[in-house]
Amino acid sequence: MEVPLNAQYIRNMIMGAHATHDHIVHFYHLCALDWVDIVSALEADPRESAKIGQSLSDWKRNSYQEMKGTQDRLKGLVNSGQLGIYGSGYWGHPAMKLSPEVNLLATTHYLQALEIQVEINKIVALLGSKTPHIQNLAVGGVTNAINLDSPDTLNMEKLFHIKTLIDKVDDFVKQVALVDVAAIGAFYAEWTGYGAGVTNYLSTPDMPMDTKGTVFDLPGGYIPAADISKFQPITDFNDSYFEDNVKESIKHAWYDGDWDRHPYKEETVPKYSDFDDNGKYSWVKAPTFLGEPAQVGPLANILTMFAAGHKPTQKYATQVLETVSSLAGAKVGIDALHSTIGRIACRVIRCAVLNDTMNNQWTALVNNIAKGDTTIFNEPVFPKGVQEGFGIHEAPRGILSHWIVIENGKIKNYQAVVPSTWNAGPRNDKDDLGPYEASLLDNPVADPEKPLEVLRTLHSFDPCLACAIHLVDKEHNEVVRVKVL
Repeated sequence: MEVPLNAQYIRNMIMGAHATHDHIVHFYHLCALDWVDIVSALEADPRESAKIGQSLSDWKRNSYQEMKGTQDRLKGLVNSGQLGIYGSGYWGHPAMKLSPEVNLLATTHYLQALEIQVEINKIVALLGSKTPHIQNLAVGGVTNAINLDSPDTLNMEKLFHIKTLIDKVDDFVKQVALVDVAAIGAFYAEWTGYGAGVTNYLSTPDMPMDTKGTVFDLPGGYIPAADISKFQPITDFNDSYFEDNVKESIKHAWYDGDWDRHPYKEETVPKYSDFDDNGKYSWVKAPTFLGEPAQVGPLANILTMFAAGHKPTQKYATQVLETVSSLAGAKVGIDALHSTIGRIACRVIRCAVLNDTMNNQWTALVNNIAKGDTTIFNEPVFPKGVQEGFGIHEAPRGILSHWIVIENGKIKNYQAVVPSTWNAGPRNDKDDLGPYEASLLDNPVADPEKPLEVLRTLHSFDPCLACAIHLVDKEHNEVVRVKVL
């Protein structure tokens, strides 16, 4: 079925804002402290930190006042004896190598990012009614009524407010996040040699620009064995190249049986047994594409878009690699992205690409409304008989696909193959390692009691096992009780 252009653009802006929020939070708040020693920042000279920041970008908040304010807040936490979210870090670990001044600069940006992620989330809330569980989607479009003369609908005042939010976040992403990830990459250049793991890369085209889902602002496809010259595009939301070549195995997962099947033919019947590293050891199934494990996520997304000739992706990827090369004093090419630090860099590069994309979507929506088109919904007609279908989307952690079989108007089978399932999957039916497992091979570990290096590589994927598998207690036993005050 066709989705009206206005609905496509609104959906696209929500997806772009949601992913931008997710990437900012991951880089600064879920990942950066694997590389940044905030306790070291207590010893920094705030004036030197400000000078370093100002030498790297024009960000207006790289001031002495900002650096000194951050250091004072950190001292207050330490003096209180309650470190809160900073209490369990591996501070002083031998794998930490940033200077106190760079640590203070990064910690200042960590705190600023807490403010910025609120701003980008406002776009999701304005268009989706709430965040993260949006309320505006409908089969056939969206529920955002468009009326430029009504204060209660999507009008120009709200649209221009959204544009100011996009621009505000864009400044931070381009002037701070891109610079920070390049600086960390330069200081930890040896990490371009660790964590590659599975180098088959899979992503989907996204941000449809027509009503049928055949023209996209962002391309997608498949790259085998790290060879971008062999890039194969996925062309649209009905591409048989993707649909026919996805399977999942449960040879090493706690489900009944030992099969390798297409999602339309799968079943999900839990059958737990003890942990057996030569048998079943995970709740996560093992997805494959063309019979091989595949890595998904921002690294896969950036490499496939780069291979597809997507100009904004090539621009920001080149910018980051050139900055790394300048700071490291040695040429760093695109092959460096096949790594732990490259995976993190690609998440920030994608953040910059998404901001450009949101501007494209905003302009397309405003121009389409200016033509007099206010359509937001096409009423669906549900076909009879047995129907098989799938939906794909490039979620923040990678390609997300849902698969459904409908018979006589009722759901007969429903399977979700989600990003963290691809990356966290155990060995498949051929005993090939999944991306998490493969990426940990040959990683250095300075202190086995404090395996910071293992966290660095796993955190670079932005793991979400709650996405990869949901567990249900069929006996309805009480797990936890929460009292709302």
